[in-house]
Order: sequence, then structure tokens, then C-alpha cells
Amino acid sequence: MNLVYLSLGSDLGNRRAHLLQAVGHISEKIGTVLSLSSVYETKPWGFESENDFLNMMVCIETTLSPADVLNCTQEVEKAMGRTKKTDGSYCDRIIDIDLIAYDDLIIRTEKLQLPHPLFHRRRFVLEPFNEIAQDYIHPVLQKKVSELLKESAN
Repeated sequence: MNLVYLSLGSDLGNRRAHLLQAVGHISEKIGTVLSLSSVYETKPWGFESENDFLNMMVCIETTLSPADVLNCTQEVEKAMGRTKKTDGSYCDRIIDIDLIAYDDLIIRTEKLQLPHPLFHRRRFVLEPFNEIAQDYIHPVLQKKVSELLKESAN
């Protein structure tokens, strides 16, 4: 079994309901949900919007491959009404599911990058990640999530 960490966010509609619905889909398609962080309200990151995000982190135990996990998260987003994935620019969205880490794997392909290349710079990921897995060690930076959170500025 493998441990997978997903970051969930929503800034449109009933944000809390969207997060919970996504967790249900993740449980059905990806594996057993082992832990959920609290829900955090945050300002948009990387773009301007009047809508604040609700964010959370989920830890799942799965037998799926990293590529299959990514495909499943994209299917969940689409099923929940997400019309497009970002093309480098960010926008408001019903649901956003980012694959943050898969065990301690390091993968760099065009379609998949693990660990997520920006998670150590995103406080909206680090805070909930720290809540459920403060001792997880970033496989590239070789620092615990708790250390990365202390070093983060925003």
C-alpha cells in the first residue's frame, strides 16, 4: 500500500460541500482515506479574485500507481463540473485537486511531477499538510513539512 497526499481547494459555490463531495469521490476511486485536515480559508494564490478558497489536505492509502491517482483526481474534478485545468494561469474553480506527494517518490515527466513542485512554497498546502503529516520529509529538499511551514513566508 502507498500513502498519497492530496490538496483540495474550492472558491466557488458551496465550497465546503464541494470539498466533502470530492473526498467522497476520492474514497470511492482512489483508496482508503486515512486522515483529513481541518478546512482552512485562504486568499487566492497566483491570481486576483474576490472569492476566498477553502483548502484541506487528505491522506489516502492506495494500490493505484501515481499516474492512475492523477487520472482519478482529474476525473473527479471533471465529474464535479471543473471545465478546464489551468494552462499556467490560475482562475476560480469549483474544485481543485493537486497530487502533492506519493510516498517518497520523485517523478518528473511532462504530465506528472512528484512531489508537487510548488507545495513547499504554498502556505495553503503546508498548513493542512503539517496538521496531518508534520514529519513527512520532502524527498527533494530533505526537510520535514513542519520545517517547510516554519520557513514559508506567505
